[in-house]
Amino acid sequence: MTAEIFIVDDNADIRNILNDLITDAGYSTRVAANFNQALREIDKKIPDVAILDVKLDKGDNDGIQLLSHIKSKNKDVPVIMISGHANIEMAIDSLKHGAFEFVEKPFDQTRLLNFVSRAVENLNLKNQNKEYETKLFSSYDLIGNSKNISTIRDQIEKISITDSRILINGPSGSGKELIARKIHKKSKRKEKPFIILNGALLDNNKYEQELFGEEKSDGSISYGALEKANKGTLLIDQISEIPLDIQSKILRVLIDQKFKRINGTNDVRVDVRLICSSNKDLKNEIELGDFREDLYHRISVFEIHIEPLNNRISDIPLLINYFSKKISENYNIKTLKIDENDSYILNHNWKGNVRELRNLIERIAILQPENKEKISNIIKESLKSDNFHEKITENSLSVPLKEAREKFEKEYLTVQLKKFNGNISKTANFVGMERSALHRKLKGLGIKEFN
Repeated sequence: MTAEIFIVDDNADIRNILNDLITDAGYSTRVAANFNQALREIDKKIPDVAILDVKLDKGDNDGIQLLSHIKSKNKDVPVIMISGHANIEMAIDSLKHGAFEFVEKPFDQTRLLNFVSRAVENLNLKNQNKEYETKLFSSYDLIGNSKNISTIRDQIEKISITDSRILINGPSGSGKELIARKIHKKSKRKEKPFIILNGALLDNNKYEQELFGEEKSDGSISYGALEKANKGTLLIDQISEIPLDIQSKILRVLIDQKFKRINGTNDVRVDVRLICSSNKDLKNEIELGDFREDLYHRISVFEIHIEPLNNRISDIPLLINYFSKKISENYNIKTLKIDENDSYILNHNWKGNVRELRNLIERIAILQPENKEKISNIIKESLKSDNFHEKITENSLSVPLKEAREKFEKEYLTVQLKKFNGNISKTANFVGMERSALHRKLKGLGIKEFN
């Protein structure tokens, strides 16, 4: 598709020169002669690339206002600023506001065309990366045969067809966003937007603007997450990190089903399905006074809890095989041959959960080791700082032999039970014990059996 270049200049001769130059180069164009006309065109449709005169009809820096307005709608759009009154301060100000390039008038036509060509390439690259990341992430499946993952799959099937608000709780990297995406993809809203607002990454002064949007003095509108997600799904990630005063405003929106933009006078009504996620126990946050109890009850009509990877070791071999195939396909290399029963992997303390495991496999893919031995070395080098064997050795050196043996047996058998999803027969067969003997051993070590 041909890129569209938006040209804004109050000088008709320059507009015509730019228009002819850019259309001759094979691009499509739109033009505006003043600030208000430009504002209407931007609000109508965001261009692929913009060329803006710094000084238009409203003041000395109204081109900078248009630049900021474009960036508020899509920060990836490259904007080339031009001026016949250029100085260093003006150039720096433009770049600070996100300009792609700054060009002085009279401009060299070849140089300007090179800037346009680079801007289009830059935008295409960003769009390709976004498409790749979205495709890569949304194509991931919820992998595992543990009881926890099986339960979550059933929950997704049942709640996706409803519009109930959902709270997803679990540690960082465990797959909360993936679960939210799966719910959206299976819902009646699947063709509509899926918008993510991360409560932990926002500046304290920007929560309201990011949620509700803003009506600016120049008449332009910056839309917030609630309007962007209209008819679709809004995921508020890390909702526990949102300040109490903003929590009360979210609660008011959920009660009234309407809100006002910052500086706005009219009510805005939207139809949004709300999903929230947290790696903190919100009931505990309520006890601490850091989260509103009434908001908790509003957002947790249905709760999903995903356990840490260490609690579902039986999922690890499946995840290794799955990520090995997926990542090998993405890097266009032979499928990685990773031993899914590697003790370093099974016994590692996965603080980063599934994300950490995926990153390990991606690291192996990037390094492209030639054989299993080199793969094993990468795994050991990557995981050695938190390895099960090192922990056992360290803990065992300061206690009597009998106690050290008991500690090892308890750790070892607990890991094996998790690996086989609590199946006593499979665990006994793997460790080389009779079923009845394993029952006695587990009881003696105080290890609870589970299904």
